[in-house]
Amino acid sequence: MKILIADRISPIGVDLFKAEEGFEVIEAYGSSPEQILEIVGDVDAIAVRSDTKVNAEVIAAAPKLKVVGRAGVGVDNIDIEAATDRGVIVMNTPTGNTIATAELTFSHMLAGTRPIVQACARMRAGGWDRKKFTGTELNGKTLGVLGLGRIGAEVSKRAMAFQMKVLAYDPYLTESRAKSLGVQQATLDEVIENADYITVHMPLTGDTKHMLNADAFARMKDGVRIFNCARGGIIDEAALVVALESGKVAAAGLDVYEDEPPAEDHPMRGIENLVLTPHLGASTAEAQENVGIDVAKQMIEALKGGRVINALNMPSVDPQVLEKLSPYITLGEKVGTFSQQLAPEGVEKISIRYFGKMVELETLPLTNAIQRGFLREISDNVNNVNAPKKIERLGIECEQITSSAHADFNELIEVVVTSKGGKTRAIGGTLVGKNQLPRIVLIDGHGVEVNTDATLLVLKNKDVPGIVGFIGATLGEDQVNIANMSLSRDQGEGFAVSVFELDSIPSEAAAKKITNHDAIEKYRIIKL
Repeated sequence: MKILIADRISPIGVDLFKAEEGFEVIEAYGSSPEQILEIVGDVDAIAVRSDTKVNAEVIAAAPKLKVVGRAGVGVDNIDIEAATDRGVIVMNTPTGNTIATAELTFSHMLAGTRPIVQACARMRAGGWDRKKFTGTELNGKTLGVLGLGRIGAEVSKRAMAFQMKVLAYDPYLTESRAKSLGVQQATLDEVIENADYITVHMPLTGDTKHMLNADAFARMKDGVRIFNCARGGIIDEAALVVALESGKVAAAGLDVYEDEPPAEDHPMRGIENLVLTPHLGASTAEAQENVGIDVAKQMIEALKGGRVINALNMPSVDPQVLEKLSPYITLGEKVGTFSQQLAPEGVEKISIRYFGKMVELETLPLTNAIQRGFLREISDNVNNVNAPKKIERLGIECEQITSSAHADFNELIEVVVTSKGGKTRAIGGTLVGKNQLPRIVLIDGHGVEVNTDATLLVLKNKDVPGIVGFIGATLGEDQVNIANMSLSRDQGEGFAVSVFELDSIPSEAAAKKITNHDAIEKYRIIKL
């Protein structure tokens, strides 16, 4: 495998790649975009920091590409959508710079509390203005933390060591985690209206862009202090300038900006009570080494078929869990393939239903396998990364339902596909015997038992004498051998569902003869 290390990472990380048997490492630091396009033609993985752009053009030029690893948190330089379309895993290293960013945040908070930067500048200019640089104390103040992930939690710990009260807003923060961290859960409005200090630790999304805007500043306490070492754009910079100049915001500190670097004449550069640093969050020797080692370990594990962690476009599953799920994943893929080939035209919805003991399993990888199986015959280059996105782009809604009981089976996967006209087809599968062999056991509610390693002829026919003999004779004339069959009769409707396991696919002539039979309503060949 060829590994392109496009930006400088820790030498230890580079050595980890080189130590792997069968890995060829290409170090191409400082390459131009044109040079990168020339190099990636036969690479299996690319490791980057923030300099090299892995855009759609690069991904298209790398047909063997499997993994892109970012030594750091931000992935603005990677086109995740293009990577997902091509089935390329994109991963980052969110833990390596946690402490570095938390400590920088706290440095900004201290510099916004005691005007050290301004006092130092005055001293260098020959001044001695003790009264001008009177500060305040962190002790007893209320810190509002927006986002209580890894970094927000570390900042909170340090704030409490300074005897600060911490209000935390995070849509995903549970009461138990808030209690364990010693912080008080709060709404966004409660943080805005009650905090003396506010620090941002959230990703930049449509919901968080300009979260702290002119309206938010107007509702804050007079003399509030604002800090952002997360992502530029969460704070409306123009509104912050106004709030600083008016005194509404007593001090602020930024390490990230809406445009990096800010323009040389940006008004922020001239505000004395605003401390600016050039995106230094991860700029410690320890953090640089950590993210380089982390990205190498993660990429090696993924390339060798092990656990995929910190992936941004697919779920991470422990290898031990995957081993336990393996027969269920095989079953799910088969049920997905069967359901697609049996489905009516114009599918708009897939309902995946797990029954019985299966609800105790981690079902996300199973859902992924079903989606992958559904796409097997209708889309190229399908894997765990791009299957959900491909389903979505086909305009198909996918839902997952779990139930702890089923009348006929201890565990069952059932896939129901619905067309735009409201027609549905339902396929159910389970594992059979000590060897956990996958079997199709339900077709539209009819009980069958069908091998999943076969070519299948599925019929719905009127329950009249002679159908099985007719099929046998027709296939015999066509030199198609029947390996097995399963028949399910429906006395109420007068129909039967028949499934024949075949050694080969019938000819067009045989298929036409079968479909023209007056008693046969549906005919379908399923290739599993």
